[in-house]
Amino acid sequence: MSSRERLRIGCGAGYAGDRIEPAVELSADPSLDYLCFECLGERTVALARRRLADGGHGYNPLLEERTRAVLGNCVRNGITIVTNMGAANPTAAAARVREIAADAGHDGLRVAAVTGSDVSDRLDDLHTETTEAEPVAAYRDRTVAADAYLGVEPILVALDRGADVVVTGRVADASLFLAPLLYDFDWPYPHGEPSERIGQGIAAGHLLECAGQVTGGYFADPGRADVEELASLGFPIAEVGPEGELTITKLPGTGGTVTTETCTQQLLYEVHDPSTYLGPDGVADFSGVSFAGIGPEAVRVEGAVADPPPETLKVSLGYDAGYRGVGEISYAGPNARARAELAGRIVRERLSIRGLEPRELRTDLVGVDSLHGDVGTVDPYEVRLRVAARCVDESTARGVAREVETLYTNGPAGGGGARMETDRVVGIVSTLVDREHVEPTVSVVEVEG
Repeated sequence: MSSRERLRIGCGAGYAGDRIEPAVELSADPSLDYLCFECLGERTVALARRRLADGGHGYNPLLEERTRAVLGNCVRNGITIVTNMGAANPTAAAARVREIAADAGHDGLRVAAVTGSDVSDRLDDLHTETTEAEPVAAYRDRTVAADAYLGVEPILVALDRGADVVVTGRVADASLFLAPLLYDFDWPYPHGEPSERIGQGIAAGHLLECAGQVTGGYFADPGRADVEELASLGFPIAEVGPEGELTITKLPGTGGTVTTETCTQQLLYEVHDPSTYLGPDGVADFSGVSFAGIGPEAVRVEGAVADPPPETLKVSLGYDAGYRGVGEISYAGPNARARAELAGRIVRERLSIRGLEPRELRTDLVGVDSLHGDVGTVDPYEVRLRVAARCVDESTARGVAREVETLYTNGPAGGGGARMETDRVVGIVSTLVDREHVEPTVSVVEVEG
């Protein structure tokens, strides 16, 4: 049970490649209790598992840089780090954190690794249905990764064993922030009746999980929603009381803003039904949430409730979706759009002549029709043609991209800035697994000099 009247939790990252400076600022705050790094998107673990299979580390590429940047401050200020930067290899990630800590002289630091999200060896235990028309069986021979979304339970075990740094793999975003609240305030693990405290805790995690989005980054729209000092955007802090009293704020003097508008936008981010936000730690109801500004850069949050967690966990199943070939070229000056459109038609004809048959093919004019189709915009002075193809094999993907590059001298006048690339594609579908088939494990190792 925390001896503090409130707990301060900061978000040091909202995605895998996020900025590092805002996390350093948070780590220098002696009033902060926890610093959480949320670095996994839907596809990130599958990509990490592919890199691991190809000889890579399997954990977040910025793990070392982030750790070196904040660890000293966190040790001095007694801040516990919780992160899912372990991705596909939390054990190796935790070992690397210990090496960095040992090199810095932080003997006695306790680093935990949370594993067990990988269920790729239990495909028969997954529910048959997926979020696509095809069942799980259709992806069996192409499966790259299958990871269940763990909740707070293994993080609680790690904290109870005295971990100063907790490194996980696939853990639900909000769980990283909810676990410290359950641990420090001794809240019971969510079960039984609806809980306002758990609801508020999930709301805190959801508001913080994307870092700079809630402090104005994703809110900014010049002339309509102006946000100051975005280049020095501060990352958010949740101040939480023992009964779930919740305030979202940020460090004074940092860029960005925290308002009822930024919080409202983030609360609804990626939430299909605000009254039924499913997660491994509870089914949150955000429909009654209210926001109130209570001072400069501080917003009070009330009204979140959570029902008990479901009997199943979400599973992201990554599969080999073939190869992608992309080619781009720009046209400028009078008649730029017509020349770009002609270039796109030429590429399609060339693919037919060469007998190249991509599985999917798109030709888009970036800035004209690539996002919302042709909405009747005035012809631009400059436009960029983008041709993208999903292909069964790499040679076809490379052939598509190369046909765009050859427009330099064989297509309409004035093409320039051509580039081409090919890469392997990991597709993602979601399904469910009964909790009984997922067994997280926790190991805690002390740093020795």
